[in-house]
Amino acid sequence: MSANSRLTVAAHALTWIGLYQRRGHEVATSEQIATSVNTNPVVIRRLLAELSKAGLVDSRRGAGAGWMLARGLAAITLLDVYRAVEPGPVFALHRATPDPECVVGHGIGPVMAAVYDDVETALRRELAGTTLEDVLRDVLKAA
Repeated sequence: MSANSRLTVAAHALTWIGLYQRRGHEVATSEQIATSVNTNPVVIRRLLAELSKAGLVDSRRGAGAGWMLARGLAAITLLDVYRAVEPGPVFALHRATPDPECVVGHGIGPVMAAVYDDVETALRRELAGTTLEDVLRDVLKAA
């Protein structure tokens, strides 16, 4: 099973837009962002549409079209980004109901659901404690 990179790509795009704006640019195009992410601009446009619905970015149409942050990097947490691009739970239970006559089949759902709830709570707490301003600061330190 491969890991999902949507949160990483979304954080990358938003952090890049924030830095681009700090350097005096009003809007960023999906082509510019896609170059940094090394992906197709269509992938970026779809992701930015989700981020727009969540109120994290705004778009400008027409001449000078592009994307801008809806609020500053310090006001956007990784949890905000996660909620925008990963609406479902991290883990899921069986697609089909296990055999209720089997001792493991009968008890596995509630046990795993409790573990997954704890994991989800810890994940959200960690993501809530990191802003995109933190991400940009650490990126610039590493550069």
